[in-house]
Amino acid sequence: MNALEQFRHHKDDFFRTDPHSPLTPEQKRNFAGLNYFPENPELDLIVEVERFDKGDMVQIQTNTGDVQTYERYGRFSFTIDGEEAELTIYHNEFGLFLPFTDSLAGVETYGAGRYLEPEELPDDRFRVDFNLAYNPYCAYNPNWSCPLTPFENRLKVPIRAGEKVFEEY
Repeated sequence: MNALEQFRHHKDDFFRTDPHSPLTPEQKRNFAGLNYFPENPELDLIVEVERFDKGDMVQIQTNTGDVQTYERYGRFSFTIDGEEAELTIYHNEFGLFLPFTDSLAGVETYGAGRYLEPEELPDDRFRVDFNLAYNPYCAYNPNWSCPLTPFENRLKVPIRAGEKVFEEY
């Protein structure tokens, strides 16, 4: 089992058994695991991030109508299936945050978007591994409040990596 398969196995176990799982007790009884795209090494990226000026703050609405404050940290560009794309990384007291939607949103992926936490590397670049893209907890249970993907992070290209839309059994 490779590192990604181990990560996914542990996540499924957490969802199935942990009291902090976003699943309801009824969902846990029938839970057979999350749905994932096959690992895609081409979507494990090392990128250079163009940093924004400090203090570029934005309010991001949540699915429950609340707002959360984030700093616009930086933007990076990448190519997928021959098409250029750009995403903005945000930052708050919990760290770096990369919400995004792709052209598969609402069909193969969660309609409100998926999340990532980019990894800052020692050389000022970042690792953005879309294989680790995950659904927010509100995708499983409406009692959770989750930030909605800002317009600047809504891609017109497909990201066939990471977690797929949640299907209850």
